[in-house]
Amino acid sequence: MITLYSFGPFFGLPDASPFVLKAMTLLKLAGLRYVEDHGGYSRAPKGKLPYIDDEGTIIADSAFIRFHIERKYGVDFDQGLSAEQRASGWAIEKMLEDHYYWALVHTRWVDDANFAASAAQFFAAVPAPLRRLVEAIVRRKIATSLRAQGMGRHSREEIAELGRRDIEALATLMGDKRFLFGDAACGADATAFAFVAESLAPELDSPLRAATLANANLVAYRDRMLSAYFQKYAA
Repeated sequence: MITLYSFGPFFGLPDASPFVLKAMTLLKLAGLRYVEDHGGYSRAPKGKLPYIDDEGTIIADSAFIRFHIERKYGVDFDQGLSAEQRASGWAIEKMLEDHYYWALVHTRWVDDANFAASAAQFFAAVPAPLRRLVEAIVRRKIATSLRAQGMGRHSREEIAELGRRDIEALATLMGDKRFLFGDAACGADATAFAFVAESLAPELDSPLRAATLANANLVAYRDRMLSAYFQKYAA
């Protein structure tokens, strides 16, 4: 049995992290059973979630989880796709994971109102006398990471514009297809769905959520993926 180390359900979704939600979706696409453990963050090999324990084999990072599933279980997440489509899927994933992600982080953690409505929930278990201090330390660390990555050097308006362009690009590439490349979900759909779903969380009041809501095909895509793989969370 595979154990997936995750944060747990937040914002009406199976997990608060798009990377954990991506890993969950990959496991479901592969038809693999798994259990969740919400207490593994302090033991995370790379200091972040997700990671899995597959009968003693520890695999950290959602990309390497995918590679592990493909190699061990003989799963081809991109079966039937052309070489060009496979390359496009990888490019879409990297746009979302290495660019758009940081705009989403800024929205959740730097904006005071959005933090109070969303990410602050992560600290509910921290004793009240310490909660404000812990929140401040974590938010300062995230702001430092944002600046080091580059996104945090922009104004709020500039970050919103960059994120909106990512969303518009994804919506254009999706078009009127059921999934990114046709009628069947592929590996890149696990990533695209995760980021669309997290962007639509009602707790966030941001230009990113507005941009996603403005694209009906992305909202319908989120709903299809939830209905197919996470019925408990489907509307």
